[in-house]
Amino acid sequence: MTPLLALVLIFGELSFLAIGGASTTLPAMERAVVHQQHWMSAAEFVRLYALAQAAPGPNVLAVTLFGWQVAGIAGAIAATLAFLLPACSLAYGVGHLWVRFRDRRWRRVVQAGLVPVTAGLMLAAAFLLARGAAIDWRAGLLTLLVAAGCLFTKRHPLWYLGAAALAGVAGFY
Repeated sequence: MTPLLALVLIFGELSFLAIGGASTTLPAMERAVVHQQHWMSAAEFVRLYALAQAAPGPNVLAVTLFGWQVAGIAGAIAATLAFLLPACSLAYGVGHLWVRFRDRRWRRVVQAGLVPVTAGLMLAAAFLLARGAAIDWRAGLLTLLVAAGCLFTKRHPLWYLGAAALAGVAGFY
């Protein structure tokens, strides 16, 4: 199988699992591109994801970078379209039904059930990223400090980004 076809099959399948956005599929993406296909290392995967998050735009930019890493511009286009088209088509079709049946009990039950699933997928993605980012004790400490700061204070995340940049300039990290 060619890398382009593999990208389309992998990201097309993951498209249907992106409940809550592209970030919720990170553990499955990492399993596919790092452990099954061996297209990149776990560290490269985390770096590409971090680069995508640093750029303005949607979380799906990570998919584009993964495709680019595997097969250049054709891979970027193939992975992005494979990830977006199935989910967008499904959302468009289901969206009409969702509005039409807004007063039905089954819809409220399904919606309530999706909340913990999405939270669990995001928690798994956060763990995967934290594990990949903590390459040494300093990076692990920085990861823990930023996580604690985000969870227990009301500071804007840009403060943590700035502090991390200063730590890097100072030679701490």
